[in-house]
Amino acid sequence: MRQDKRFKNTIIPLADKLFRLALSITGNKQDAEDVVQDAMLNVWQKRNKWDQISNLEGYCIRSARNIALDKISLKDNRLVSMPEKADFYGFDPEKSYEDIERLEMIRGMTKNLSEKQGAVFLLRDMEGLSYKEISEIMNITEEQVKVNLFRARQKIKELMDSYEN
Repeated sequence: MRQDKRFKNTIIPLADKLFRLALSITGNKQDAEDVVQDAMLNVWQKRNKWDQISNLEGYCIRSARNIALDKISLKDNRLVSMPEKADFYGFDPEKSYEDIERLEMIRGMTKNLSEKQGAVFLLRDMEGLSYKEISEIMNITEEQVKVNLFRARQKIKELMDSYEN
């Protein structure tokens, strides 16, 4: 398959997933759009090496994650708050307001996690990636993914319990 067709059929459809990841890291719609554009450009510039990349989707996600982290480190080295609107996350409008509010609260709580725990939590529980995919993206073992996910879920549960009480 020609590279331009492969880009169109394989990489472009990842834009929404990359945007959600970038938005969760940067907390800013415009920055997230910039991250996706930069990641797409980065992947396109590496098109001659695509055959050497075993997981092209993982490579794209890792690229977007790294660009987003670089962007926020330039802005004060801390995560900023999540956007107010829930429609960025692809929700079905028929879902109840409570479900959307709860998910927004959980997304906001991820800023209380370590960088690694927050990224693992978002990639696994919000984006639905497998342990293997996350380990490849973050360049850590699957066991480290599981440990970080366990700790992240534990912290989120503690925060939810304290909020509900």
